[in-house]
Amino acid sequence: MIEKFINLESTAVPLAVENVDTDQIIPARFLKATTRDGFGENLFRDWRYDKSGNPKPDFVLNDPTYYGAILVAGKNFGSGSSREHAAWAVHDYGFKVVVSSFFADIFKNNALNNGVLPVQVSEEFLQKVFEAIEKDPNTKLKVDLPEQTITIVASGTRESFDINPYKKECLLNGYDDIDYLLSMTEKIEAFEKERV
Repeated sequence: MIEKFINLESTAVPLAVENVDTDQIIPARFLKATTRDGFGENLFRDWRYDKSGNPKPDFVLNDPTYYGAILVAGKNFGSGSSREHAAWAVHDYGFKVVVSSFFADIFKNNALNNGVLPVQVSEEFLQKVFEAIEKDPNTKLKVDLPEQTITIVASGTRESFDINPYKKECLLNGYDDIDYLLSMTEKIEAFEKERV
């Protein structure tokens, strides 16, 4: 089971960096664990901390001005290797949505499989989001999965986004792939009886 996602209204953390790859999201040296827990503390590890383990004050996750369950990232987020741990780290840190103008396909699928909604928007809308957050760090975004829209609450500026219908149904119901199959048990049994 994953957590159900219907809609979310939250402030956002702006990471205005393009081409963020999975090794930057979660460095390879942290991939030894086999459970999903604890990866959030190493999200963007080499950007968040210096070699002595001290937080870098100029990195956005260390700036208390910015907070929330939405990460707003530059174009081409999640490129590089196929490590699912990148999605685990994003989720474990507390982000429920990542907004970008382009996602690597493998990261997008890994995120959806782990309860993180990747919202792909136009470059123009993404810039409006960054500008709104820069103007007011308390800017809220509203993500409506049933309607497939994202809105800058203060201005009402809205854009639609695409999502695979199967993955949408899974998120709305809190299903992983196995849960989805289990939800079809009665239909499967009825189908089997018809074939006997």
